[in-house]
Amino acid sequence: MSTPPSHTQFTIRGASKEDESQILTLLPYLADFDIPIRRSSADLWSGDADLAKTILSGKAPSSFIDVAERDGGTVVGLIMVSLREELLSHAPSAHLEAIVVAPNARGTGLGKRLMMHCEDKVRQQGASSLTLHVFSRNARARALYASEGFDEELVRAIKWLD
Repeated sequence: MSTPPSHTQFTIRGASKEDESQILTLLPYLADFDIPIRRSSADLWSGDADLAKTILSGKAPSSFIDVAERDGGTVVGLIMVSLREELLSHAPSAHLEAIVVAPNARGTGLGKRLMMHCEDKVRQQGASSLTLHVFSRNARARALYASEGFDEELVRAIKWLD
C-alpha cells in the first residue's frame, strides 16, 4: 500500500469553467458515508452540482468555488461557499455549501487545509461566522468540523409521513 502524498503537494486556487467536469466528478463523494434511510445518494449532491454550474457560469456573484489540485492539474478537493447573512443575527456570514476531498487524497491533511483556506478567505470578505450543514451519520466530516472548532448548534429533524 502506498503512502498518501503530503498535503504540501496541493495548490488551492479559484475554480474556473474549465474545472467544471472535474468538480462534477468529485461532488458524488459528498454521499460517501452511511446515508440516511429514504435518501438516495444523488439527493445529497445533485443540488450542489446545480449550484456549482451556476457559480462557474458567473451567475452567483456572492458564491465561489476554490479547488485543490495536485501537480499536473488534477482536482482532488474543493470548497463551495456562499456569502450570506447569519441565520439568527443577520451579521455578515458565509455558508460552506460543500467540501469534498477525493478518496485518493484523504489522510493527507487536505481537508483541514481547505477548511483553513475557507476561513481565511471568507474572513477577508467580511464574514464574521462560517456555517455548514452535516448529516449526523457523516462521522468523517463531523470529526473534521469538530477539530476545526465548529459548534453543532442546531439539529434538523425529519419525520417521514408516508
